[in-house]
Amino acid sequence: MPDTDGVTASLTARLAGHAQSFERLFEKYFDSLDGALDTPSYGRFTPECLELLRELSLRGGKRIRVVILHEAARLVTDGPVAGLDEAALSLELLHTHGLVHDDLIDDSPTRRGGPSTYHAYRERFPGRPRTALALTVLAGDLALALSLRALLDARVSPPVRQAMTEAHTRAAAETILGQVVDLERDVTEELPDTEVLHQVADFKSARYSLLAPLELGLLAAGGQPAHHEGELRRYARLVGICAQLRDDYLDLFGDGTEMGKPTGTDIRDGKRSYLVTALLSSLKGAERAVVENALGDPACTAATIATIREIAEQRGVAARLRARMRDHAEQAALVATGWRPRWRSEAVDFFERLPRRSVERSR
Repeated sequence: MPDTDGVTASLTARLAGHAQSFERLFEKYFDSLDGALDTPSYGRFTPECLELLRELSLRGGKRIRVVILHEAARLVTDGPVAGLDEAALSLELLHTHGLVHDDLIDDSPTRRGGPSTYHAYRERFPGRPRTALALTVLAGDLALALSLRALLDARVSPPVRQAMTEAHTRAAAETILGQVVDLERDVTEELPDTEVLHQVADFKSARYSLLAPLELGLLAAGGQPAHHEGELRRYARLVGICAQLRDDYLDLFGDGTEMGKPTGTDIRDGKRSYLVTALLSSLKGAERAVVENALGDPACTAATIATIREIAEQRGVAARLRARMRDHAEQAALVATGWRPRWRSEAVDFFERLPRRSVERSR
């Protein structure tokens, strides 16, 4: 029988190595910005902006984009691949851009166990809300610009750099469009249907967190992702939906301390998430009224959230969401299995296991 425990241990160690190496790279990158970035000499706002981006970027995160990037390159070769460091920086800076703007849109006070960029600026400028708002927008914009700049510095051939930059900018644009659709989903009167929810998950997160690192890793290693675009997009979409289902599930059933934010945030923010939509579609009478009254109420108490959590368990909503996660994970794993004839089996192992790991994660 195959040594599955040994394979799992080896894979876990390799993934941890990717993340640890990147943490050192990211810290070194921010240390180098003083000399590499031409900044105005006047005032303190510019260094404060860069420091806030540094703090948020280095404050943790799963670095799953970095791991996918490296494992995508391993689909083609197990040798060293130029351009992966720059691609990793570009992806995580794009993620920082998304975090800054997402926390502004949601008015989130915390991120990764610390203050969000928006609330950090609000604390610094308590009497100037427009200044805090403007500086937050600009901080997110700067992170986006830095993400492109990092990729343009990639030590690869001009055609490969061009292809990588195109993939990155396409993912950035689609992610912003996903945020637009996300906002529209939450302000329409009718409940979103399944396809709307899937499109939000696809555009807002799967395109840059899964598809882009897949494409960048393959391009850097000499692969041709355009030849396999359909199945790469299908894989990314399935895993992205699975991951969003898990995020929505954890928002009500997760451990707030472990996640770095309180449970029930989606309900208080009025988000029509997978879980909230499933609740409203399944409940009637007094139970539905509890959810409707809590939805969009920032003062909703922890006791009310606990009541909604109990209702979701009793009415089978939580179980149905878990089943949908498993179903999408298995579909994605099957797509990855089809890669074995053309790509390295050891690397395909990772992409078969990734969807199932996303179902099991606790934050």
